[in-house]
Amino acid sequence: MTTQETRIQTPDLVFPTGFVWGAATSAYQIEGAVSEDGRGRSIWDTFVQQPGRVVNGENADVAIDHYHRYRDDVRMMADLGLGAYRFSVSWPRIQPDGSGAINSKGLDFYSRLVDELLASGVDPWVTLYHWDLPQALEDAGGWPSRETSKRFADYAAAVHDALGDRVRNWSTINEPWCAAFLGYASGEHAPGRREPAQAVRAAHHLLLAHGLATSAMRAQRADSRIGGSVNLYAISPQTGSEADQDAARRIDGLQNRFFLDALLKGEYPADVLEDLAEVPGFVQDGDMKVISAPLDMLLINYYSRFTVSGTPGGAASAAAAPTGTGSPWVGSEDVSFVEGGRPVTAMGWEIDDSGLHEILLRLAREYPRIPLVISENGAAFDDVVGADGVVHDHDRLNYIDAHLRTCHAAIEAGVPLEGYFAWSLMDNFEWAWGYGKRFGLVRVDYESQLRVPKESALWYAGTIRRGGLSGPAE
Repeated sequence: MTTQETRIQTPDLVFPTGFVWGAATSAYQIEGAVSEDGRGRSIWDTFVQQPGRVVNGENADVAIDHYHRYRDDVRMMADLGLGAYRFSVSWPRIQPDGSGAINSKGLDFYSRLVDELLASGVDPWVTLYHWDLPQALEDAGGWPSRETSKRFADYAAAVHDALGDRVRNWSTINEPWCAAFLGYASGEHAPGRREPAQAVRAAHHLLLAHGLATSAMRAQRADSRIGGSVNLYAISPQTGSEADQDAARRIDGLQNRFFLDALLKGEYPADVLEDLAEVPGFVQDGDMKVISAPLDMLLINYYSRFTVSGTPGGAASAAAAPTGTGSPWVGSEDVSFVEGGRPVTAMGWEIDDSGLHEILLRLAREYPRIPLVISENGAAFDDVVGADGVVHDHDRLNYIDAHLRTCHAAIEAGVPLEGYFAWSLMDNFEWAWGYGKRFGLVRVDYESQLRVPKESALWYAGTIRRGGLSGPAE
């Protein structure tokens, strides 16, 4: 019997009363309607039009048409029993040029969505930034410019002012590591720049934007729960050699500690700053106090573990991009990402729920105590529609089951984990991978836009009804 089979057959596991059961999406990946109702242009609208940037030259002009189909999508969420739905707001839909007057039609869409969710018994969780920077702000310098942080705070305050009477849970910026290092160092994501020093400045300004927005939102309402969302990885050295151990330290520093220490301790790790010594002067007086403004929760996106080596030349399988790009690992470009011998998803990401347990215990042990929420966790697989019209996605079902069991074990160990959001609710536009990678609990036929819950969605609905995991996976 395999380790996973043993885990699946564990006796009933009941989650605490009030545990949040949700699913997540992002605006650019699902909405479509990129030129409707006054929406401005984003960096992703520009990026997808550049040859070679996205697999098969695909774009999100239509995506899965959530902008027009949101009522049906919310009805589907309610049918699945979701307690909460995490979605992002499109900044260029609210401020077409990234600053100035508010586009009332864009804001009205999110107001209607929130009302629809509440009427259906689904709690809205709003993410203010999931990578769709207005192109006008990129033209003015983008995230490497401090001014973008200030513009984000203004935008956040406008959305919070409009929706804060109905939305309690807020996330400022999703995965600042990706926005900074995939967008400005490797060029894998929009805006597609390969400027390592500017990527470091972008990372700092994304954190600064988070802090400025948090303060602005708190000044409006004291009852909002505000957090930041970071993507964390468990990091393992390939061997016990000094070179591999140092490689693990460096990657952990740039991926995890750079963001966690800034948000929760008000400082950047000294060793990481030393690794980035060739990028001086990106922190100004008072910045760290702003960045570390007290949070109500920390949101964690977890997908995989990295195994690294300090020996150059290894295949970067754990961080592979769909097209030729540079390295996102500023100051550690020589580190090799190697296969750890675990099963992988369709993205080539190794499946390792023990890494999530490791991260949760580390947060509880090394950082000030704060409520935690898994804001993204899921997997892409090559789904096939069965003869019965159902996607029997047992790999995804088992992936989520295993990670939920890990969440339960962490709670039992005293970790203050309060919720779990599966990524993603529906198949959608998977950034530079286009439509070939499906993460959804719900299958979307991209031609007809028909939504059909996969077996994993039906299993997750049952898990939510029970408030926990019962016996073997269904």
